[in-house]
Amino acid sequence: MKKILFVASEADPFIKTGGLGDVAYALPQELAKLGEDVRVVIPKYKNISKKYSEELTFLKNFGTWVGWRNQYCGVFEGKVGNVTYYLIDNEYYFKRDGLYGYYDDGERFAFFNRAVMEMIKELDWKPDVIHCNDWQTGMIPVLYELQYKNDPFYSDIKTVYSIHNLLFQGVFDPKILGELFGWDEQQFNNGSLEFYGGVSFMKGGISYAHKVTTVSPTYAEEIKTPMYGEKLDGLLRSNSYKVMGILNGIDYTLNNPATDKLIYKRYTVDTLKDKKINKTKLQKDLGLPVDGKIPVLGIVSRLTPQKGMDLLVSILDRVLQEDVQLVILGTGDYGYEEHFKNLQSRYPNKVSANICFSNELAHKIYAASDIFLMPSLFEPCGLGQLIALRYGALPLVRETGGLKDTITPYNQYTGEGNGFSFANYNAYELETVINIALDFYKNKRAWNKLVRTAMKCDFSWNRSTELYEGLYDELIDITE
Repeated sequence: MKKILFVASEADPFIKTGGLGDVAYALPQELAKLGEDVRVVIPKYKNISKKYSEELTFLKNFGTWVGWRNQYCGVFEGKVGNVTYYLIDNEYYFKRDGLYGYYDDGERFAFFNRAVMEMIKELDWKPDVIHCNDWQTGMIPVLYELQYKNDPFYSDIKTVYSIHNLLFQGVFDPKILGELFGWDEQQFNNGSLEFYGGVSFMKGGISYAHKVTTVSPTYAEEIKTPMYGEKLDGLLRSNSYKVMGILNGIDYTLNNPATDKLIYKRYTVDTLKDKKINKTKLQKDLGLPVDGKIPVLGIVSRLTPQKGMDLLVSILDRVLQEDVQLVILGTGDYGYEEHFKNLQSRYPNKVSANICFSNELAHKIYAASDIFLMPSLFEPCGLGQLIALRYGALPLVRETGGLKDTITPYNQYTGEGNGFSFANYNAYELETVINIALDFYKNKRAWNKLVRTAMKCDFSWNRSTELYEGLYDELIDITE
């Protein structure tokens, strides 16, 4: 049995803002099913889910040094499934409405990183592997190498650092090295933490962790290039010997059209006629003409440039000249929100723009859509296309990151594939592939065969968990 400490800034079901929270729940649960002793640690934020916060047990408190400050640190414990969760308590740092975006985020997460290192000794539980995630935990591998590894208690611990989105790097004033960590400027001057005049927590994680992972094999290669590397591509190339991509999975119990209580009519790969009921009921609820034969294009997304919204904005007027309906759900940049509202006003019988967040409506759109649009500029892994496959909404994606790893374009000659794709970030290519998909939709027998193929794809956490298991085994074997 391996002992694994999974460190993250958020974790479902306690609190989450995005995909990291999903991974910090699903991966530890799957590892625990394989018999590992997995524990997760996150900050104890103000808005932790009330259901779970009321079940927490206080374990102990101790002082944690943040530079010259000796700060209170409380540790609470909870259990979800077979996984133990620790929540680090300090109301000065974490009793706030949001999770991120404060002027003192550098100090808040410097405290959290050191508190995690102190906590394992205070609890007398030594993990074999500390698995860190994104910039908020990037200084843990640095702390381990510079301060803790020579302490007998900490010896032989291995660190893994996972990048979920390279765009957010935790860059702060270099003064924090002395102010928050009590170090001199050596780590800044030798380049291991310095990032264009600042100090980057993410660069620290990449530089000092024993292994670096990201959330798809293609993204692991893309981030070594200037186009996707966010100015860290050189560092990643020089550390390529320890960088690998492992695809995220999705929870197939939460995303299952056969058991989903949020959709209008449950269905399986053998009852596709019931999928059409989801389409007609959604059309009725959204005020669109009710017609099960009209192809429905679905978008469930943040409305940002990363998600390819500028490509869609430039072509949708032409696409909407076809016999088609478009259903959008999401929030994001004001310009995109207004554009989709304007589309709905100009095409009231073809467009439903829902500028909000609704988990229930998202499930209904996945179940009702024929084609799911995801033309991202970059996509580390992507969950939307995996959920769409599960619900038989054929993904139409750009070949980048996890989208390229999970969607194989339909081949009309061999019948292979599970969706549609285009290579270049180009509106003409996107429009061409949408037209190909709409034309193919008219061949109902071939279309339904492709839908069944998509629904049978397995992107659950099982395979990904085995790859993480192998990574941990490799690290521990190196030690032994």
